[in-house]
Amino acid sequence: METRIVDRPAFRLVGHAARVPLIHRGVNPYIQRHIAALPAEEHLRLKALGDTDPSGLLAVCDDVDADYDEGSELTYLHGVAVSPRTPIPDDLDVIEVPAGRWVVIRAAGPHPQTLRKTWATAAAGWFPFHPWRLRPGPEIVAVPEPTNDLTAATRELWLPVEPA
Repeated sequence: METRIVDRPAFRLVGHAARVPLIHRGVNPYIQRHIAALPAEEHLRLKALGDTDPSGLLAVCDDVDADYDEGSELTYLHGVAVSPRTPIPDDLDVIEVPAGRWVVIRAAGPHPQTLRKTWATAAAGWFPFHPWRLRPGPEIVAVPEPTNDLTAATRELWLPVEPA
């Protein structure tokens, strides 16, 4: 697990959002249906719009219940990151992200097991030994090196942090 701290100026997350229930095991079927309902050309349009880090198509969870209770609702956004001055088409949802620090955790492996394992490792093995704590903000998953092999894809988990 490769970890780094990144300072980011304010940016926006733009794309298609939906309120979905939090599901802890397996692929979330509500998120899966949300993404599948988007036409292929929409993914291309979003990719072309993205102009800042985290790069590529992003899986964003926002307004997550503080206790991460199964079945609680969250906002899921399938989209990209853009700079504050990027013009946004009217048909896209926007999450404003203030300037701040992020812990970026890079891991490779099958989806979604690798993300869950990465989150669990960060919670139990990284945060207790580093001077950082989570702050309010969206959790972002980026796939910096797209591949058709989902069993070996590299992902970056972006978590908003502040000094503990």
